[in-house]
Amino acid sequence: MTDLLSASGDAANADVDVLVVGVFSGEDAPVLPESLAGVDAEFGGRLAEQLAALGNTGAAASLTRLPAPEGLHAKLVYAVGLGDAGDLDDETLRRAAGTAVRAAFGEETVAIAFEGDPEATATGAILGAYKFEGFKTDGNGDAAPGSIAVYGAGEDAVAKSRVVGESIALVKDWVSAPANLLRPPTFAIEIEQAAVAAGLEVEILDAEALSAGGYGGVLAVGGGSSAPPRLVRLSYRPEGARKHIALVGKGITFDSGGYSIKPTAGMWEMKYDMAGAAAVVGATIAAARLGLDVNVTCTVALAENLVSGTAYRPSDVLTIRNGMTVEILNTDAEGRLVLADALSRAVEDEPDAVYDVATLTGGQLIALGRRTMGLMGTDAETERIRRIGDATGEHGWPMPFPDDLVKLMESSIADVSQCAAGLKRDGHMIQGGIFLSKFVPEEIPWAHLDIAGPADSDSAHGYTAKGATAVPVRTLVALLEEHAGE
Repeated sequence: MTDLLSASGDAANADVDVLVVGVFSGEDAPVLPESLAGVDAEFGGRLAEQLAALGNTGAAASLTRLPAPEGLHAKLVYAVGLGDAGDLDDETLRRAAGTAVRAAFGEETVAIAFEGDPEATATGAILGAYKFEGFKTDGNGDAAPGSIAVYGAGEDAVAKSRVVGESIALVKDWVSAPANLLRPPTFAIEIEQAAVAAGLEVEILDAEALSAGGYGGVLAVGGGSSAPPRLVRLSYRPEGARKHIALVGKGITFDSGGYSIKPTAGMWEMKYDMAGAAAVVGATIAAARLGLDVNVTCTVALAENLVSGTAYRPSDVLTIRNGMTVEILNTDAEGRLVLADALSRAVEDEPDAVYDVATLTGGQLIALGRRTMGLMGTDAETERIRRIGDATGEHGWPMPFPDDLVKLMESSIADVSQCAAGLKRDGHMIQGGIFLSKFVPEEIPWAHLDIAGPADSDSAHGYTAKGATAVPVRTLVALLEEHAGE
């Protein structure tokens, strides 16, 4: 993985392949900050003029490549627009750094000199350096830079960005892995290895233990696969921590839809259906490595939803861990069933708050698109996630639980219906949240994050590569930091 470094002094002295400088927007030419006076001097005081001649006026995320003049130690200079200086924020810095680093693939060393918060720049840089290598026998194109130095970033900021970046890379690697190489037992082992390395306690429940524990949802969903389901629990217990937070994730390593089988077109994307589990595991590992002063219990339910003679069916009635019965109408609405079990187990620990993450519904994508999470739960917690998500660049939007949709979830033969009666699609994303609310006591603060769209990107942009995004790891880490300070 790319080595993230701290740098100080005059960027004009950076001995690297690529020196990245940030410029602000101006009317006719970009505006150079005073910190780039040394760099500008080596361009004969004409750097802004040269950039303007090449069409770069400092607009946010614009990028212009220039050969470095003889007076600089760098080989190339990349000028990245940061927009209006008065509007500069952390997300602009993250995106600009990520854009520059992605453009520098194939170069070995990079240094970045931006105004603003250097931690945001460092985070964007390390995120932009991610690349899933894949399985091509003759390689997968240019490699990410071997090192990135960020001017003004102290050792603490670099260390934090490095930890978060490494956790996100782990999550992206898992989410991008082919479903045949990451089935539930294998995924459980990989989680255990990563968690133990971070100093976490690990408990893995196999099919026999799930049966003994009454986990009817996980067992039903995973019953059609030859790779049996697992439930994995990670515990982080720093000495003296006052609060206890539960994170819960959906880990469907492949979702065919079961007997309610999905169309062939797009089914290959269903390897992403474990992105919620990967994200909460990644955030828990990051919390441990950062030494956050908060207790965290992470519960993930892992299953593969396939068709076979042992698969569950529409019309089945299941009993969840907490004793509630569920009428099954659609075997492709399986994520809420494994989450019901995982949530039921999580609340038994009486945490101060519960947050679950899942690629739960296509309705989220229809309602909010590919880059905005659907947030449901108690008002204070959904608002907290929205606020933190805005700060991290992982945006979410709170959704209501209207009475008419709550009524649609009633069943005539079980405690609750898995889907709306008659499989009505009204408020499909909200239906999922309403169902999950049945498994979290009203007195426990709770938020459900539906990441069906944001879990992967169909194109590269800013610090985000095409493919798995690891949303909402950074939001969860910031959330845990906030709880640690309360």
